[in-house]
This record gives sequence, structure tokens and C-alpha cells, in this order.
Amino acid sequence: MFSTNEYFDGKVKSIAFENESGKYTTGVMASGEYEFGTSENEEMSVVSGTLSVLFAGETEWKDYPAGTSFHVAKDSKFGVKAIGDTAYCCRYY
Repeated sequence: MFSTNEYFDGKVKSIAFENESGKYTTGVMASGEYEFGTSENEEMSVVSGTLSVLFAGETEWKDYPAGTSFHVAKDSKFGVKAIGDTAYCCRYY
């Protein structure tokens, strides 16, 4: 079954699901800046829009437009700037 999550006063919404390929969340982010944490290794794919990401321990933001993805190490925090409303899909492993 699906579970839904809402963060940052409703500016980020996601639906979590699991299937034979693994555990996922898919969702949308309103334009803005956010900080996320993850307890699992994560691959985040940008479906629509652009995300600018600041990884833990780094000082430069990196842009990820639609069709690209990036990895986040478990037990870390990372900054995200949604450049316009953006859709994403996360795979946890």
C-alpha cells in the first residue's frame, strides 16, 4: 500500500511505495530551499524541473536538471534548491 508524506508546510509532498525492484518515494517540491536528511543510501532522480544540491562537506552547489540523478550517502544531510516546481523519484538501497 502507499503512504504519503508532507514536509515544509506542504511545500514538499511524496508518496512512498515498495515493489519487487525496491523501496521508492516519488513527489513534488515547490520552488524554494530545503535541507533533507536520509537514513539510507539514496538515488534521487529529477523527473521535471531542476534541483541544485549541496552535499554534506561540500561548498559548491551542483545543478541536476530533469533526466539526471545523484546519490546521497546514508546518515547524511544535504541542501536542495528547487529551481521552480520540481518532480522527483528516490530509490533507497
